[in-house]
Amino acid sequence: MKKVKSEMADELRPEYKRSDFGEIVRGKYANRIKEETNVVLLEPDIAEAFPNDEAVNKALRYLLEVAKTSTSLTQRSKGLR
Repeated sequence: MKKVKSEMADELRPEYKRSDFGEIVRGKYANRIKEETNVVLLEPDIAEAFPNDEAVNKALRYLLEVAKTSTSLTQRSKGLR
């Protein structure tokens, strides 16, 4: 299927002027987006171990559960002495 080329090919309509749009700033919102998102990049070897986000979340939840359990066991044993 062929793409239909636009007759205007990146040209502004006659009623618009470039000066109406202000200064163009590359990456203007990059820092805000970075702060507001929670995207995490995995190293390639780690990404191979997990087929999808569900698997990563399951593994991390299990890790948190183990950490909480081991911490509470350590705290209880200190109180018994």
